[in-house]
Amino acid sequence: MINKINVDKLDLIILQTMAADGEISYAELGKEFDCSGGTIHVRLKKLEADGIAKGKRLHVDIKKLGYDVIAFIGIFLEKSSVFNSVGDELRKIGEIVRINYTTGNYSILAEINCKSIDHLKKILQDITNIPGVQRTETLISLEEGFSRTLAFNDID
Repeated sequence: MINKINVDKLDLIILQTMAADGEISYAELGKEFDCSGGTIHVRLKKLEADGIAKGKRLHVDIKKLGYDVIAFIGIFLEKSSVFNSVGDELRKIGEIVRINYTTGNYSILAEINCKSIDHLKKILQDITNIPGVQRTETLISLEEGFSRTLAFNDID
């Protein structure tokens, strides 16, 4: 069981605001939420130490780099016990940006970014050559409606 870490309203506001704009300064946040920049800094360091806030990322427009194909690959495993070893192999394929162990039709759902359909075909061949992978099913994204971080609706 995962231990739930207690966070308060200010912690959630800090997380949500910084997830939307990672470049906002602690001083700006403090002014916006009526506290000091130092308070924001201390709170964020605690959230990082607790493993809630993890790093800061730059958003890259992959389409401008030629990655025009986004696909979701449903991966069927021969048996559930190979999840970790298959996951380790999938991690080695740089075009795979996320995997989830799932219920339903697939054992694993992977999101991949490719430059072309031929590139996608090669990645699919790489995936199906991993020991423990039984077969795959591919869904190609025609358009992303939106992408966002979780909105904490329980902030009063």
